[in-house]
Amino acid sequence: MIYQQLGTSGLTVSVVGLGCNNFGARMADEDVPSVVGSAIDAGITLFDTADVYGNAGGSETLLGEALQGRRDEVVIATKFGMDMGGSNGPDWGVRGSRRYIRIAVENSLRRLGTDWIDLYQLHRPDPHTPIEETLAALSELVTEGKVRYIGSSNLTGWQVVDADWTARTGGYEAFVSAQNEYSWLHREAEAELVPALEHTGQGLLPFFPLARGLLTGKYRRGADAPDGTRLASQSEVLAAADFDTVEALQSFADERDLTLLQIAIGGLAAMPAVGSVIAGATKVSQIEANVAAGLWEPSADELLTLMELTA
Repeated sequence: MIYQQLGTSGLTVSVVGLGCNNFGARMADEDVPSVVGSAIDAGITLFDTADVYGNAGGSETLLGEALQGRRDEVVIATKFGMDMGGSNGPDWGVRGSRRYIRIAVENSLRRLGTDWIDLYQLHRPDPHTPIEETLAALSELVTEGKVRYIGSSNLTGWQVVDADWTARTGGYEAFVSAQNEYSWLHREAEAELVPALEHTGQGLLPFFPLARGLLTGKYRRGADAPDGTRLASQSEVLAAADFDTVEALQSFADERDLTLLQIAIGGLAAMPAVGSVIAGATKVSQIEANVAAGLWEPSADELLTLMELTA
């Protein structure tokens, strides 16, 4: 495993992280401990979840149970700010407020079975609450030791810069990371978000780095999705897939005796600002494959070729 700092912060993370959105959803509860244990044994330290994953709280609960006895070995990243369906009480759609954050963090700590959250992330912008209030409330949690670092998710480039300026001029804790969709099939983040992150010293945590499975090598143009795969029940995603780019990436991999997964994870990890590539897994074999893929480091010429193929 490769480890690096998240942005310019002191938080060290594994270059391959485990996305826990499948916990309490697409995988059996009894399989979670083995997947989590194998991830730690393989060197993964970053475990990313959210209060809304697993039917409002299920993912955090299962992750917390699986980490008992190994809490100090990992970095737990979770999120708040999505609709919890009343699990955090009435919120009137205002989920970046001091009031809501106080309720959400206590519930996440309880479900995770821990005294602190390493990275607490605003899951999406709250149009009703000033960012000053959100940052002030999060700063209080850092001061109290309930949270170590704070981050964002689904913010635009200008929102990242605005939040950073607000934090630095107001004396608040600043976001150290941004979690947004980013893959070789979806490079929109490079236009404004990545420059904003580089300017503010933040790390990028790509979600959907495998483009909902299209970059795993499981899917072929004109063929049905294999039974049991994510896209077996999402035919519309398969129908709209950019197979021209997928096939170009596969040819690039074949020419170098690599797998498409290595291109998807190792290649993406080498892009500017990327701190850790968050990939989900429902089986131990997927953990092993993701970790191996993260060890591939493209040369400068190979990275340039990849960028040209996916432009």
